[in-house]
Amino acid sequence: MDDAASVTSAGRCDRCAPALSRTTRLAYTGHVKQLERISIDSTIRFGKPCVRDTRITVGDVLGYLAGGTSEEQLLTDFPQLSRDDVRACLAYAAERERRTAGVPAA
Repeated sequence: MDDAASVTSAGRCDRCAPALSRTTRLAYTGHVKQLERISIDSTIRFGKPCVRDTRITVGDVLGYLAGGTSEEQLLTDFPQLSRDDVRACLAYAAERERRTAGVPAA
């Protein structure tokens, strides 16, 4: 239960935490760990979120995946990336989506 509490206290998924099962909350612990692979440095790529120790932005990775590039091809084209880096980009996008304020329906 401490793992779930740390996720909530870290500000992750606190809006939906009460509705989540303990198993689901614990899954977010790994999600938070993945985000450590993403860094933001104002001197690299204009401060866009990048895969740690590279100049490859999260948006670059997501754009290739959205365009139909397979994960295998992406890893071949960018040998400095790992599967965990690709998953970290997806986790970053998912976390950002969770934090986006929804517009109430009329």
